[in-house]
Amino acid sequence: MDKLVILHRGALRDKYGSAGLQKIEAALRQLITADKRRGVDTTLVPIDLASTMKPYGVAAVPPRADARALKVAIDALVQARAPHYLLLLGGPDLLPMVPLRNPAHGGELGDEDKVVPSDLPYACEAAYSLDPNRFLGPTRVVGRLPDLPGATKPDLLLQLIRASARAKPLPREAYLDSFGLSAEVWQASTRLSLTNTFGHADQLRLSPPDGPRWTKADLAPRMHFINCHGMEDMPEFYGQRDEDYPVAHRSALLHDRITAGTVVAAECCYGAQLFDPALADGQWPIALRYLADGATGFLGSTTVAYGPSEGNGSADLLCQYFLQRVLAGASMGRALLEARQKFAGERTHLDPMDLKTLGQFYLLGDPSLQPVGVTGHALSKTAAFRKAFAAVQDRGVRGLRRERLIREGQNLARSLPRLKPSEAPPAKAVLDAILPMLRESGLKLAACSRISYLIVGAPDDRRVHVYKGWVDRQLLALIATEQEGRLLHVRRMHAR
Repeated sequence: MDKLVILHRGALRDKYGSAGLQKIEAALRQLITADKRRGVDTTLVPIDLASTMKPYGVAAVPPRADARALKVAIDALVQARAPHYLLLLGGPDLLPMVPLRNPAHGGELGDEDKVVPSDLPYACEAAYSLDPNRFLGPTRVVGRLPDLPGATKPDLLLQLIRASARAKPLPREAYLDSFGLSAEVWQASTRLSLTNTFGHADQLRLSPPDGPRWTKADLAPRMHFINCHGMEDMPEFYGQRDEDYPVAHRSALLHDRITAGTVVAAECCYGAQLFDPALADGQWPIALRYLADGATGFLGSTTVAYGPSEGNGSADLLCQYFLQRVLAGASMGRALLEARQKFAGERTHLDPMDLKTLGQFYLLGDPSLQPVGVTGHALSKTAAFRKAFAAVQDRGVRGLRRERLIREGQNLARSLPRLKPSEAPPAKAVLDAILPMLRESGLKLAACSRISYLIVGAPDDRRVHVYKGWVDRQLLALIATEQEGRLLHVRRMHAR
């Protein structure tokens, strides 16, 4: 089976009425037809119907969906059908995210997110859990086609389903230009990300002084990379210079300015949070406004995200890996899976900020869509080749890729160490080394919170200590890795 569309008919009916549900199902039938022309066999799976779920040996998801039941249902479907793509239909009020425990949580003096709403567990084979350590090895291609929180009419969802049906790959040249936007204080980090992805950072805009009234020409490139501040339930992203945080990007100013097929990666805190516009004077979340105005996909975070002011780390890396894989011709869902695996696989262990990063970023958009077309090898253009592989070549190649990705994810799940909370403070030599770094970062030990972990599965009594506090209205974290009483590694991160 190529693609499963996971939907909760009862929740859709409750939100949009029977007439709205009928319109959604009609649009989905059009998507099935369009997918078939693209060589993708798509099936709708109403997970709240007992008749649908009984053959898989699991109960139907209850009328009010919960994340545990949804995870159990998805695991059973994957076990039985081995789909290449999983498309979750609707926002978290229809198909809830898993509320993972935040490994970077530090109370009032630190990261205030107690949980991290996440779609990562649906991409992993491990059973339902709230422990992010259980989901280090994703193996599945998952995306979410959202609707509008608080809406009573399914207009946005219908629009996005129909846009998915119409979507076609474009030549790579159509995606080589980029719109890069950065808080001024993070410009060094953002320039590096853009250069790593596009070969240059010529189109980088800085806030301040730029924004938020971007012209259609400014936003015309189909690749958007955004490294700004974000806030909970806010329809804006913010720049920074010293203690000034001007608006850099505003949802209401995007209308009729986004090129069809645009793909966005936003590092911002709460960059892909889906909130009811009633909480923001009727203004939509930026992610949904992008999609409504023509974007094909949006990668963003549900909570506070992290990255350095210079160099790259955490959110920087996951976002650029995603865009790099899209540019290489991957479907958006595979691009995210490969980005997650690369991000996790490059590390000996995931510290609390990296573990949070892995869980908080998710894809808004149809995971099967391939923005950038790929040129086949010469043999694939011959009549003999086309005859031999008529209607099965794409499916066969996808199957081989999934084998590799499953193996990679399973290896990560087996081999990556876990974080175990620890009350033990750092060794004296470690604390003596990092105290000057805290002071030079503008942090006082008495005004910081500390969280510590034992890295289970790593050699030689390795531990990680995170000191967090606020400097000029910005959350900073110093992350120190200790091994046998010695300082092994340290880095400083900023909340995006």
